[in-house]
Amino acid sequence: MQLQTSKGAMVIEVDRSWAPRAADRFRELVAAKYCDDTRFFRVVAGRWAQFGISGDPAVAGAWRHATIADEDPGPRQSNLRGTVAFAFAEPGGRSTQVFINLADNLRLDAMGFAPFGRVVKGMDVADALNSEYGESSGGGIRAGHQDAIYEKGNAWLDENFPRLDRIVRAVLEP
Repeated sequence: MQLQTSKGAMVIEVDRSWAPRAADRFRELVAAKYCDDTRFFRVVAGRWAQFGISGDPAVAGAWRHATIADEDPGPRQSNLRGTVAFAFAEPGGRSTQVFINLADNLRLDAMGFAPFGRVVKGMDVADALNSEYGESSGGGIRAGHQDAIYEKGNAWLDENFPRLDRIVRAVLEP
C-alpha cells in the first residue's frame, strides 16, 4: 500500500501471516478509499503516528462500530519501529484506526496490538509528521476524546489543529 501524505510517500508492506484479520481490514479500507483525505490526528514523536478516522462524519460513523475480531492466537510480530497495527479500546474492538510505530513499542505486544505490516519506504516521512499536538488532537480512544472527530470530521480537526499532516490518498499496490 502506498500512502501519499502531505509530507511525502510511504509504502506499507502488508504481511497477512502476521495478522490476517487486520491485513484484510486494512486492504478493505484502502480499497474503499476510507483513508483518503484523513488526518494523522495522534502523533507522538518517538512513539507512534495514528490515523484512520474518516474526515467525512457520515463515513466515519458508518465504520466506527464495524469491528473485527482479535487475532488468534494473538500478535505474531512485535511492535517494532516501522510496524503498523490497529488501535483499539477493548478486546474485539478494532475497526479503522491504525498506527505506525515510530519506535520499538514492545510493551504493546502483551496488550494485544498485532502488527499486520511495516513501512518499507518512507519511514523518514513518518518521523517528520507534525507531532506538535500530541495526544490533544485525537488521543483518548478509551476515554471518548475522539467524539468531535467522528461528529465533525476534518472540519473540526482543521479548525482546531490546522497543522496536522494528512493522507492525501491511499493506494493498493500489486
